[in-house]
Amino acid sequence: MSRRTVAGLLALGLMVVFGGIAVAKPVDYVTFRPGPTMNVLGKYDGKTIVNVTGHQTYRDTGALRMVTVYAGGPQEHTNLFDLVYGWIDPDIAVLPKSIYGKGETDETNRQQSAVQMSSSQDNATAAALGALGVGYQTEVEVNDVAKDGPSAGKLDKGDVLLAVGGKTTPDPTHLVDLIRPIKPGTPTQLTVRRDGAQKQITVTTQPAPDDPKASRIGVSIKQDFVFPFKVRIRLPDTVGGPSAGMMFALSIYDVLTPGSLTGGKTIAGSGEITPDGKVGPIGGIGQKLPAAERDGAKVFLVAADNCAEALSAHFNADKMRLVKVNTLSDAIKDLETWRANPDAALPRCTR
Repeated sequence: MSRRTVAGLLALGLMVVFGGIAVAKPVDYVTFRPGPTMNVLGKYDGKTIVNVTGHQTYRDTGALRMVTVYAGGPQEHTNLFDLVYGWIDPDIAVLPKSIYGKGETDETNRQQSAVQMSSSQDNATAAALGALGVGYQTEVEVNDVAKDGPSAGKLDKGDVLLAVGGKTTPDPTHLVDLIRPIKPGTPTQLTVRRDGAQKQITVTTQPAPDDPKASRIGVSIKQDFVFPFKVRIRLPDTVGGPSAGMMFALSIYDVLTPGSLTGGKTIAGSGEITPDGKVGPIGGIGQKLPAAERDGAKVFLVAADNCAEALSAHFNADKMRLVKVNTLSDAIKDLETWRANPDAALPRCTR
C-alpha cells in the first residue's frame, strides 16, 4: 500500500471521526424553522376549525391562515451540522438555549404553550364579539391555591370569585384592587360560585410579599368569559402559544358576518390579541413570513411592533403584501379596503 493511499485512508478516517463528533456532540443552541400554515376558516382532520353554536354562521371561500414555527425546545439535541445549516439558511433562526428558563423542559414548555393557546382563543372570541358590538360577561376564576396560603382548604381551583366584602369582582384587576387595601390579618368575606352554587367563604388575609401593608389571599387567578353563544376552535395538540390570536379573531368575525372578509383570496398573519382587540407582537416573524409566502398568501397582517423584524425577513414583497396593524378593527378595515381594491394604499411597515 502506497504512502498516498495510507494518507488518504487516514484522512478519511479522521473525517469520519470528526463528522461523528459533529453529529453526536450537542451544542447549546436551538433552531427555529418555518412551519406549516393552517386555514382557520377551513378544516382540520375533517372537522371545521371554527365552530359556533347558538348563532347564525356564514362560510368564506377564501383562507385566513395562521402561521406556525418548528421551534426547538429546551431539550432539543442540536448538533454542529444543524448549527451551520441554520446559519446558512436565511429562513432559519439559531438562538441560544438560554432563551428558555432554567429547569424548563419540553413538557413544561408544551404545557405553557397549551395554556397560552387556550387564553388566546378566549381573547380572540372576546375581541371578535367586541368588534361586532355583541356583549359578554367576564369573571375571575381561581387558577391555583397556595398550599401554605390563607385560602388553603377554603378555596379550590375552578372556584369563581364573584365578590369581596359584597363588592363585585368582574375581572382580576378589580379583585386585586379590592384585596390589597385591606389590612393584613383581616377576616374577609368572599362570595364564591362552586359547582353552580354560591357560597360565602371567609379568608383571613396575609401581608403581600411586595408590600407588608397590603393584603393577599394566596391564590393565582385568571379571567374567564361568559359568552352569549359557544365558540370552539379545533386544532392539533401540537399547536400552542398566543401568536394566532389575531387570526382567530378575524376568523370568528368572518364566520359571524355575511359576505367574505378575504374576497376569496389567501390572507395570512400573526399577532397576539387582547380582549379589547389590541394586536401585540409575536416571536418567529422571520420564519412565519416565508412560510406564508410558500403557502400562497397575498397579504400578511403583521403587528406594528414586529415591523422592524419583518422588514429583515426573507420573503418576496412583490408576491405578498405586508400590512401593519395595531388593532383588530384596523385589520378588518384593511382587509375590506384591500378586497375592494388590491392596489389601495394600506398601512405599511417602514424602516
